[in-house]
Amino acid sequence: MKKLFWAIPTIVGVMLIGYTINNKESDANFLDEQLTRISQYFDQRTVRNEEISSADVAWHLDHTLKTINNISRNLERSDPNKFTSSFNIQQVVVHTTGIIPRGVAKSPKAVLPPDEILLDSLKLQLAAARENLSKIQGLDEDAFYSHSVFDNLDRDQTRRFLEIHTNHHLKIIADILEK
Repeated sequence: MKKLFWAIPTIVGVMLIGYTINNKESDANFLDEQLTRISQYFDQRTVRNEEISSADVAWHLDHTLKTINNISRNLERSDPNKFTSSFNIQQVVVHTTGIIPRGVAKSPKAVLPPDEILLDSLKLQLAAARENLSKIQGLDEDAFYSHSVFDNLDRDQTRRFLEIHTNHHLKIIADILEK
């Protein structure tokens, strides 16, 4: 019982330290490597593996790029003077671990891919993502994105979310392609 008494505060303390360290992303080139990987998957966009995902590689590519572009534009349009911060345990867990559980979240309509995903559309979205991400660094630190689960994320928390979300879908794509 005494061990349990000390274990819980220790776990909470470690989570809070991890959250503090992993809550923000400030590297100006934070998604460069992931965007390169996305472009390398374009040729395999029609591959599907029902055991991993009901969607093909193109769906994950399109969704990821739409998410980056929509969130970047929302962040740019935000009014930093209206930013409010709040404690959100789901955000703490995801930002600390860097993991989004599979099959739990539902994508908003704005970032759902169309029925037919064209290569030219992916290429245009990739170019837009690179441009949009380059603008984020120059935004006010209190520029924010209102996430449906995590509440308001400031600029660097939003960048951390984009990194986690992009890696989530890149892992799914890698699993789809693994035979």
